[in-house]
Amino acid sequence: MNDSDPYADAARDVLADHCTPRAVRDIEAGGEAAAAVWAQLEATGLADALVSEEEGGSGLGLSQVFGVLEQCGAHALPLLLGETMIARALLPAPARPAGSIALARGQRQDDGAWHCALVRGGRTAAHVLAQAEGQWRLLAVADARCLPHALPPDAAMTWAAGPGQAAPRVDVAPAVDVWTLQAAVVAAQMAGALGGVLARTLQYANERQQFGRPIGKFQAIQHQLAVMAEHVCAARMAAQLGCSGAGALPDRLRVATAKARCSEAALAVCELGHAIHGAIGFTEEYDLQLYTRRLHAWRQTAGSEAYWQEVAGEALLAHEGLTLDLVRSITDVAA
Repeated sequence: MNDSDPYADAARDVLADHCTPRAVRDIEAGGEAAAAVWAQLEATGLADALVSEEEGGSGLGLSQVFGVLEQCGAHALPLLLGETMIARALLPAPARPAGSIALARGQRQDDGAWHCALVRGGRTAAHVLAQAEGQWRLLAVADARCLPHALPPDAAMTWAAGPGQAAPRVDVAPAVDVWTLQAAVVAAQMAGALGGVLARTLQYANERQQFGRPIGKFQAIQHQLAVMAEHVCAARMAAQLGCSGAGALPDRLRVATAKARCSEAALAVCELGHAIHGAIGFTEEYDLQLYTRRLHAWRQTAGSEAYWQEVAGEALLAHEGLTLDLVRSITDVAA
């Protein structure tokens, strides 16, 4: 995070005070902390950060809120601040609802019903902005039939024909893909969570004593920590690349780079973090699992590394010219 970033500072201050491990557990259990934490986030104005100034927002670009998204991951926030930022930027002012908004791919049935097989954080959201066959609908969570998923806040959701047809239709540019939007947000959150796992593992390695000295003094542990640090730094740079650009909409190829790299890092960092912690790291009472569970879930959200590697591979095969030129077009954030 940039120390001079006031938006990231505001997010960090609110989350440090209100999104504690105890609050995260309460939100996952369906407790009252969700409303309290969301009210604090709304009070900062961050949910409208990507909305234009003419419509009452801050008029920021996605690159300017990277630090905010990173802080969401660093505090294991189980609420949809990043997705809400994107959704509110896409929605016209008259159709912009209060509360948090999830992003999801959907399926439109012949009778007008809508089905979303997985809505990340859907149980904590007020609405779902869903895309199906080029059509976008803003669907109220209160009207949905929900089935549980592996993580407590996630759900499969189905809207009957009546609510599905009555839901407002949203005009979004045809080239915009909901997974691209969601992956950009999730990659930035993963960068923050990966840094959180590394920080906690470093602290544990310096505190845990074995044979009369901290286990972090042993060369084998130092090697594992070094590998973790390499993955964390590479993932953060890739996630920043995925959020680069002046507007609220990310570049798909940069997002592919970001999400693929962060998903790869999630596997390695979680594995090494738990290996260094030993048995205590797997316990429910220990905070490490709040981050590693999310990293495993976020790895699969909006496409795993295999999906985004295929996107990048297709772009490479379609590119006419040197491979280096394509790489430069991705990494030149001023372009």
